[in-house]
Amino acid sequence: MSAVANLLARKQALMERLENGAGPNEREEIERLLAQIETALNLLESGNAATREE
Repeated sequence: MSAVANLLARKQALMERLENGAGPNEREEIERLLAQIETALNLLESGNAATREE
């Protein structure tokens, strides 16, 4: 599984946990993890864009 696919799968699983009524502490942790995943996806996307431009 590619890095992007792995990150998207983790994001989907976390979103499902969030929708299923996570408690306040769990919600905070999930939101932190989602932010990290978004950052990683953005970095991968910008790296792919730079590679295509070269």
